[in-house]
Amino acid sequence: MTLEVLGVEGLPEVAAGADLGELIAKAGTYQDGDILVVTSKIVSKAEGRLLHAADREAAIDAETVRVVARRGPVRIVENRNGLVMAAAGVDASNTAPGTVLLLPEDPDASARALRARLQRLTGRRLAVVVTDTFGRPWRNGLTDVAIGAAGLSVLEDHRGRTDSHGNLLEMTVTATADELAAAADLVKGKASGVPVAVVRGLGHLVTAEDGDGTRPLVRPAVDDMFRLGTSEALRQAVTLRRTVRSFTTEPVDPAAVRRAVAAAVTAPAPHHTTPWRFVLLESADTRVRLLDAMLAAWRRDLRDLDGWDEARIARRTARGDVLRDAPYLVVPCLVTDGSHDYPDPRRAAAEREMFTVAAGAAVQNLLVALTGEGYGSAWVSSTMFCRDTVREVLDLPEGWDPMGAVAVGRPAEEPKVRPERDAEAFVTVR
Repeated sequence: MTLEVLGVEGLPEVAAGADLGELIAKAGTYQDGDILVVTSKIVSKAEGRLLHAADREAAIDAETVRVVARRGPVRIVENRNGLVMAAAGVDASNTAPGTVLLLPEDPDASARALRARLQRLTGRRLAVVVTDTFGRPWRNGLTDVAIGAAGLSVLEDHRGRTDSHGNLLEMTVTATADELAAAADLVKGKASGVPVAVVRGLGHLVTAEDGDGTRPLVRPAVDDMFRLGTSEALRQAVTLRRTVRSFTTEPVDPAAVRRAVAAAVTAPAPHHTTPWRFVLLESADTRVRLLDAMLAAWRRDLRDLDGWDEARIARRTARGDVLRDAPYLVVPCLVTDGSHDYPDPRRAAAEREMFTVAAGAAVQNLLVALTGEGYGSAWVSSTMFCRDTVREVLDLPEGWDPMGAVAVGRPAEEPKVRPERDAEAFVTVR
């Protein structure tokens, strides 16, 4: 098979309203099965997507539906077509000062219209790929990718085939349109003034129908393991963390909990200590024994209080049902090994508080990490009211102080949307 990639030279500067198909048709000679690869800049110019904007950031805001990652002034965002790219594709290069160029409003529609026009003018069977320049998450350097297509299957699915050694291919799906875009960019270049290339020799890829365009190239959110930048993922996990009080019966992956514990123990602590221990209740029998013993101890304590009849006690102890209904429990414990011994009660109390704060920071890390693993959680304080009982049932050392219990599991329903809290309401500046 012979493959040629040919630049289409001699195209004039494209202005708004230009008949782009006619310009391209006149600039070259085409054959059946040719694939025309067209940089999005000239498509945008022909469609009047040039914007007079002194503030490029405002133009990026207008084109953005979701910020994926941000570092300094650089933003990786998703635009309304689902494309994840730097600055939403808003480009200030190759345009007059004080203007920016936006991507085509619907690149697939642009590719379909351009293909139809070119086929009418040339009488040839053609495909069209509209491209733009992207960075890549794991590699340096830029390359062109397809953002619009017509007359071409943008993906080639090799799954179910065998390789040259007879091995079954189970994962391989080739991004054909992106490969064409990158190959064409070798003759188009970034500053050569050649915005169109012809890829010749792959006529078998050209389809009679326009096809689905580039939509199949956009990974669905549910399958995107890298949907957010690091800091954005952390902020979203913190924002999405909710107290979950109803769980499904799906078992919890113990490895996921251990990963969450690994995040928990990065919390700050006084005197270079490690004042946390996490007791993982993976046995249903152990959970039941603990909760039954805690319930009995709680009832005994409440009966000693004035005005607490059995009905009131039942209502109060029912709050612990979230622990009983969860498929997994974690009991975080505070260990004050390494604390300083102060004879002054005030300093001794402060020392204890320092360690308690560290325990709280560790539990917060745990809860956020569990959210990142897809689990819901509820931090319930009940073990703090019967620490001796908990230590006895779980056979814990005397110096381990249970700091509540964390129920873990898949949420049975979507948490209610919580209104955003204005941080300024909690800030005092001196």
